[in-house]
Amino acid sequence: MAKSIRSKWKRKCRAIKRERYREKELLRLKKTLENESNSKVTKIDNIKQQVNVVTAQQIRDSGSLEDNLVDMEEVKKQFNPKTLRDKHGAYPIWVHPRKIKSSKKKNKKKGKKK
Repeated sequence: MAKSIRSKWKRKCRAIKRERYREKELLRLKKTLENESNSKVTKIDNIKQQVNVVTAQQIRDSGSLEDNLVDMEEVKKQFNPKTLRDKHGAYPIWVHPRKIKSSKKKNKKKGKKK
């Protein structure tokens, strides 16, 4: 593919833009590094205050993990395999909208025949 005048011009403009933004980016980088060096000390101090050290023995004494977990009941959604609807009339999330549309159409036809 040949190099067009337009692509050469665009490349030239991008190079000029890079030069212009390089200065701004350098200033921004220096400023962030200055801020970061000051803030590292305060961050470490804050982290030390927030951390609670717990030994393995304390965890074993407090009880097993299973006791701490809340028993959750699994609720299975029941749906009619013929109509693909649940008890509230909604379709499962895994049913494609196209399939929903065609099943609605079929049910509508069956209703008219009776």
